[in-house]
Amino acid sequence: MSVYTTEIASDKIASDNPIHQRLLKAYYLAEEYMHGDLFEIGCGEGRGIALLKDKCTSYTAIDKIQEVIDDLQEKYPDVKLIQGNIPPFEGIADNSFDVIISFQVIEHIKNDKLYLQEIHRVLKPGGKALITTPNIKKTLTRNPWHIREYKATELENLAKTVFPKVEMKGVAGNDKVMEYYEMNKKSVEKITRFDILNLQYRLPAPLLRIPYDLLNRMNRNKLKTSNDSLVNQIHHTDYLLTDQADGALDLFCIMEK
Repeated sequence: MSVYTTEIASDKIASDNPIHQRLLKAYYLAEEYMHGDLFEIGCGEGRGIALLKDKCTSYTAIDKIQEVIDDLQEKYPDVKLIQGNIPPFEGIADNSFDVIISFQVIEHIKNDKLYLQEIHRVLKPGGKALITTPNIKKTLTRNPWHIREYKATELENLAKTVFPKVEMKGVAGNDKVMEYYEMNKKSVEKITRFDILNLQYRLPAPLLRIPYDLLNRMNRNKLKTSNDSLVNQIHHTDYLLTDQADGALDLFCIMEK
């Protein structure tokens, strides 16, 4: 099963490439932390499994969509795949994992503090957890699939209520990436200028998801048509880890138990 909403960018859709590469970057940044037993929370279609599974002793992953989990289990028989709605992480013992990764997940979680508390619970003492989430300062419009988005200080302060050691970094882009970002920004502004009643922020999120997906897909296709070479050429190496989280596209939070 493949999930092709604009919320879940695909490596199989050409116009999704800049977003796919941006999401993929987090897994490359996680490589240096790999050892022991790894737990991925919200693995989606398994974007990073092939990259990381041989760099750790064991790889366990959880996601809510059973069909996706079944497909991944068939593709990666050496990885333990779990279907479940989180938090909590039912059936997972305390102090189970050396490293935890959870990319682009916390913005979907209603009880974000419980989510972090559960990460802390199943992480071994001295273990590290890596999470990413969009930087709200770089968000171009409301995403109705997200319960909330964070400023760097907001996520850092929340993490510090659970973890004794927190380091906030960000995933930024080079000139090529930022050219795409500015193209996207101008295109989105052309669409949202018609929202004179500010309905994107006034209507309940479920009512906005279908039009958001339709308009977002149209916009990505338009950007590819207008600058096909740029969209195709963006690679995960065009995204960069930065200490200036406040201005990054995504927040990259490192938490240690």
